[in-house]
Amino acid sequence: MKILVFATNNAHKAREVEHVLGPGFQIKTLKDIGCLEEIEETESTLEGNALLKARYVKEKYGYDCFSEDAGLEVAALGGAPGVHTARYAGASRDANDNMDLLLKNLEDKSDRSARFRAVIALIQDGQETLLEGVCNGHIALEKQGNQGFGYDPIFIPNGYEQTFAQLGDDVKSVISHRAIATRKLVSFLNDDVPRNSVPGGGSR
Repeated sequence: MKILVFATNNAHKAREVEHVLGPGFQIKTLKDIGCLEEIEETESTLEGNALLKARYVKEKYGYDCFSEDAGLEVAALGGAPGVHTARYAGASRDANDNMDLLLKNLEDKSDRSARFRAVIALIQDGQETLLEGVCNGHIALEKQGNQGFGYDPIFIPNGYEQTFAQLGDDVKSVISHRAIATRKLVSFLNDDVPRNSVPGGGSR
Protein backbone atom coordinates (compact mmCIF):
# COMPACT_ATOMS: atom_id res chain seq x y z
CA MET A 1 0.00 0.00 0.00
CA LYS A 2 1.28 3.45 -0.95
CA ILE A 3 0.94 6.19 1.67
CA LEU A 4 0.31 9.64 0.22
CA VAL A 5 0.36 12.94 2.07
CA PHE A 6 -2.46 15.15 0.80
CA ALA A 7 -1.90 18.81 1.70
CA THR A 8 -5.45 19.46 2.90
CA ASN A 9 -7.59 19.37 6.02
CA ASN A 10 -10.77 19.37 3.95
CA ALA A 11 -12.40 16.07 4.92
CA HIS A 12 -14.73 16.17 1.89
CA LYS A 13 -11.81 16.48 -0.54
CA ALA A 14 -9.81 13.78 1.24
CA ARG A 15 -12.77 11.38 1.11
CA GLU A 16 -13.40 12.06 -2.58
CA VAL A 17 -9.75 11.50 -3.48
CA GLU A 18 -9.42 8.36 -1.36
CA HIS A 19 -12.57 6.95 -2.98
CA VAL A 20 -11.01 7.36 -6.43
CA LEU A 21 -7.55 6.14 -5.41
CA GLY A 22 -8.93 2.82 -4.19
CA PRO A 23 -7.54 0.26 -1.73
CA GLY A 24 -3.94 0.44 -2.93
CA PHE A 25 -3.41 3.88 -1.41
CA GLN A 26 -3.71 5.42 2.06
CA ILE A 27 -4.18 9.17 2.47
CA LYS A 28 -2.61 11.18 5.27
CA THR A 29 -3.92 14.73 5.68
CA LEU A 30 -2.15 17.79 7.10
CA LYS A 31 -3.56 17.00 10.54
CA ASP A 32 -2.12 13.48 10.34
CA ILE A 33 1.42 14.86 9.86
CA GLY A 34 1.03 17.53 12.57
CA CYS A 35 0.50 20.50 10.27
CA LEU A 36 -2.25 22.43 12.04
CA GLU A 37 -1.61 25.90 10.62
CA GLU A 38 -3.62 27.22 7.68
CA ILE A 39 -1.63 27.48 4.47
CA GLU A 40 -2.80 30.72 2.87
CA GLU A 41 -3.64 30.51 -0.83
CA THR A 42 -2.10 33.74 -2.11
CA GLU A 43 -1.45 32.92 -5.76
CA SER A 44 -3.58 34.16 -8.65
CA THR A 45 -4.05 30.77 -10.36
CA LEU A 46 -5.17 27.28 -9.35
CA GLU A 47 -1.79 25.96 -10.46
CA GLY A 48 0.02 28.49 -8.28
CA ASN A 49 -2.02 27.70 -5.17
CA ALA A 50 -1.63 23.95 -5.61
CA LEU A 51 2.15 24.28 -5.94
CA LEU A 52 2.30 26.71 -3.00
CA LYS A 53 0.65 24.22 -0.63
CA ALA A 54 2.70 21.24 -1.79
CA ARG A 55 5.95 23.20 -1.51
CA TYR A 56 5.02 24.38 1.99
CA VAL A 57 4.58 20.81 3.23
CA LYS A 58 7.79 19.65 1.58
CA GLU A 59 9.84 22.57 2.94
CA LYS A 60 8.37 22.65 6.47
CA TYR A 61 7.71 18.96 7.11
CA GLY A 62 9.93 17.12 4.64
CA TYR A 63 7.24 14.94 3.08
CA ASP A 64 6.79 14.22 -0.59
CA CYS A 65 3.15 15.12 -1.07
CA PHE A 66 0.43 16.32 -3.37
CA SER A 67 -1.95 19.24 -3.14
CA GLU A 68 -5.03 20.25 -5.06
CA ASP A 69 -6.80 23.47 -5.86
CA ALA A 70 -10.09 23.60 -7.69
CA GLY A 71 -12.36 26.29 -9.00
CA LEU A 72 -15.70 26.86 -10.66
CA GLU A 73 -15.32 28.87 -13.86
CA VAL A 74 -18.53 30.45 -15.24
CA ALA A 75 -18.39 31.66 -18.84
CA ALA A 76 -20.84 34.57 -18.48
CA LEU A 77 -18.86 35.88 -15.50
CA GLY A 78 -15.52 35.91 -17.31
CA GLY A 79 -14.33 32.72 -15.61
CA ALA A 80 -15.31 33.83 -12.09
CA PRO A 81 -15.32 32.81 -9.34
CA GLY A 82 -12.25 30.81 -10.45
CA VAL A 83 -9.39 31.00 -7.98
CA HIS A 84 -11.73 32.78 -5.54
CA THR A 85 -14.31 29.96 -5.59
CA ALA A 86 -14.16 29.14 -1.87
CA ARG A 87 -14.30 32.82 -0.83
CA TYR A 88 -16.63 34.16 -3.53
CA ALA A 89 -19.05 35.73 -1.04
CA GLY A 90 -16.45 36.54 1.61
CA ALA A 91 -13.79 35.17 3.91
CA SER A 92 -16.26 32.99 5.84
CA ARG A 93 -16.26 30.46 2.95
CA ASP A 94 -19.96 29.81 3.46
CA ALA A 95 -21.19 27.53 0.67
CA ASN A 96 -24.77 28.82 0.71
CA ASP A 97 -23.62 32.44 0.57
CA ASN A 98 -21.34 31.60 -2.34
CA MET A 99 -24.13 29.88 -4.27
CA ASP A 100 -26.63 32.64 -3.53
CA LEU A 101 -24.24 35.28 -4.85
CA LEU A 102 -23.47 33.26 -7.97
CA LEU A 103 -27.16 32.68 -8.74
CA LYS A 104 -27.84 36.39 -8.23
CA ASN A 105 -25.01 37.37 -10.58
CA LEU A 106 -26.44 35.06 -13.26
CA GLU A 107 -30.03 36.31 -13.03
CA ASP A 108 -29.80 38.38 -16.24
CA LYS A 109 -27.48 35.99 -18.11
CA SER A 110 -28.71 33.62 -20.81
CA ASP A 111 -25.43 31.68 -20.93
CA ARG A 112 -25.15 29.52 -17.81
CA SER A 113 -22.34 27.28 -19.06
CA ALA A 114 -19.61 26.56 -16.55
CA ARG A 115 -16.85 24.14 -15.74
CA PHE A 116 -15.18 22.79 -12.64
CA ARG A 117 -11.40 22.60 -12.97
CA ALA A 118 -9.01 20.85 -10.56
CA VAL A 119 -5.23 21.04 -10.54
CA ILE A 120 -3.12 18.57 -8.58
CA ALA A 121 0.48 19.47 -7.78
CA LEU A 122 2.69 16.50 -6.89
CA ILE A 123 6.16 16.74 -5.37
CA GLN A 124 7.98 13.43 -5.57
CA ASP A 125 11.67 12.58 -5.74
CA GLY A 126 12.60 16.22 -6.28
CA GLN A 127 10.20 16.69 -9.19
CA GLU A 128 7.13 18.91 -9.41
CA THR A 129 4.27 17.69 -11.61
CA LEU A 130 0.93 19.29 -12.45
CA LEU A 131 -2.17 17.27 -13.40
CA GLU A 132 -5.50 18.75 -14.47
CA GLY A 133 -9.10 17.55 -14.50
CA VAL A 134 -12.04 19.37 -16.07
CA CYS A 135 -15.80 18.73 -15.84
CA ASN A 136 -18.03 20.81 -18.12
CA GLY A 137 -21.64 21.64 -17.35
CA HIS A 138 -23.96 24.51 -16.49
CA ILE A 139 -25.41 26.32 -13.49
CA ALA A 140 -28.92 25.35 -12.37
CA LEU A 141 -31.59 27.97 -11.75
CA GLU A 142 -31.81 27.00 -8.08
CA LYS A 143 -30.20 24.73 -5.52
CA GLN A 144 -31.11 21.06 -5.85
CA GLY A 145 -29.95 18.09 -3.78
CA ASN A 146 -28.25 17.68 -0.43
CA GLN A 147 -25.21 15.51 -1.14
CA GLY A 148 -21.67 16.67 -1.83
CA PHE A 149 -20.33 20.06 -0.79
CA GLY A 150 -19.47 23.50 -2.10
CA TYR A 151 -21.32 24.39 -5.31
CA ASP A 152 -22.56 20.83 -5.93
CA PRO A 153 -26.28 21.78 -5.50
CA ILE A 154 -26.15 24.20 -8.45
CA PHE A 155 -23.77 22.49 -10.91
CA ILE A 156 -25.25 20.16 -13.54
CA PRO A 157 -22.58 18.23 -15.48
CA ASN A 158 -22.97 17.77 -19.22
CA GLY A 159 -24.96 14.66 -20.11
CA TYR A 160 -27.02 14.76 -16.91
CA GLU A 161 -30.18 16.51 -15.77
CA GLN A 162 -29.35 16.52 -12.06
CA THR A 163 -26.82 18.44 -9.99
CA PHE A 164 -23.76 16.88 -8.39
CA ALA A 165 -25.63 17.10 -5.09
CA GLN A 166 -28.38 14.90 -6.52
CA LEU A 167 -26.19 12.46 -8.46
CA GLY A 168 -24.16 11.43 -5.40
CA ASP A 169 -20.65 10.12 -4.84
CA ASP A 170 -20.85 7.08 -7.13
CA VAL A 171 -21.40 9.25 -10.20
CA LYS A 172 -19.23 12.11 -9.01
CA SER A 173 -16.28 9.77 -8.39
CA VAL A 174 -16.32 8.93 -12.10
CA ILE A 175 -17.00 12.24 -13.87
CA SER A 176 -15.92 15.06 -11.56
CA HIS A 177 -12.96 17.32 -12.18
CA ARG A 178 -11.30 16.04 -9.01
CA ALA A 179 -11.86 12.40 -9.99
CA ILE A 180 -10.33 12.96 -13.44
CA ALA A 181 -7.26 14.67 -11.98
CA THR A 182 -6.92 11.97 -9.31
CA ARG A 183 -7.01 9.17 -11.89
CA LYS A 184 -4.18 10.92 -13.71
CA LEU A 185 -2.32 11.01 -10.38
CA VAL A 186 -2.83 7.26 -9.94
CA SER A 187 -1.56 6.57 -13.45
CA PHE A 188 1.46 8.76 -12.85
CA LEU A 189 2.29 7.12 -9.53
CA ASN A 190 1.93 3.69 -11.12
CA ASP A 191 4.28 4.74 -13.93
CA ASP A 192 1.56 4.30 -16.54
CA VAL A 193 2.23 7.82 -17.78
CA PRO A 194 5.65 8.91 -19.07
CA ARG A 195 7.12 11.45 -16.69
CA ASN A 196 7.98 13.86 -19.47
CA SER A 197 4.48 13.72 -20.99
CA VAL A 198 1.71 14.01 -18.43
CA PRO A 199 -1.85 14.58 -19.71
CA GLY A 200 -3.21 17.83 -18.38
CA GLY A 201 0.08 18.86 -16.84
CA GLY A 202 3.80 18.34 -17.03
CA SER A 203 6.94 17.79 -15.04
CA ARG A 204 8.60 20.94 -13.85
